[in-house]
Amino acid sequence: MSDMETRLAEIERQLRYLNDRREIEDVVHSHARGHDRFDSELMTACYHDDGVDEHGSWAVHLGPDYAAWSNKTHDGGSIMCMHNITTHNCEINGDEAHAESYVLGAMLNKDGETCRFLNGRYVDRLERRDGVWRIALRRCTVDVVLKGDSSIMKTELFKKYGMIKGTRGKDDLSYNRPLTMEDPVDRW
Repeated sequence: MSDMETRLAEIERQLRYLNDRREIEDVVHSHARGHDRFDSELMTACYHDDGVDEHGSWAVHLGPDYAAWSNKTHDGGSIMCMHNITTHNCEINGDEAHAESYVLGAMLNKDGETCRFLNGRYVDRLERRDGVWRIALRRCTVDVVLKGDSSIMKTELFKKYGMIKGTRGKDDLSYNRPLTMEDPVDRW
């Protein structure tokens, strides 16, 4: 193998790694967005048909069944939720990857005045099958839980800013294409 062939092979290996890593992160981020928008199709597409999700010993579901459980659980205890992915570590070995993604989950409780912050990690085994990365196994940790005061969102001072209120569903502003200033929105 010539020096040029060796260099090209190394560039190809690096490019494959970067592309795999980006696709894996896209799966993790799409799953988080699916949570917050109650987008069952988006969440389900993140799992292989035989994928498993464990959100504690009381909540172990096949990937295709996870979204319905998740939406019902989040709807039962909160008005809105936000799943923020922060630190993301990933080891890729061929068509299998192990990832650890830190998640900051914020839930605005039904009273609209209190909230919960759950900080934990998604520990995933992802597999590339038929050229597509998806979750084969997700196990969730909860490492810190905080309770907070969200009553400021009900004050006239906050309301006067007219901040856009996200929605659970595909009527959320983030689904609009193209995004325009004329798009109807709910405001706090």
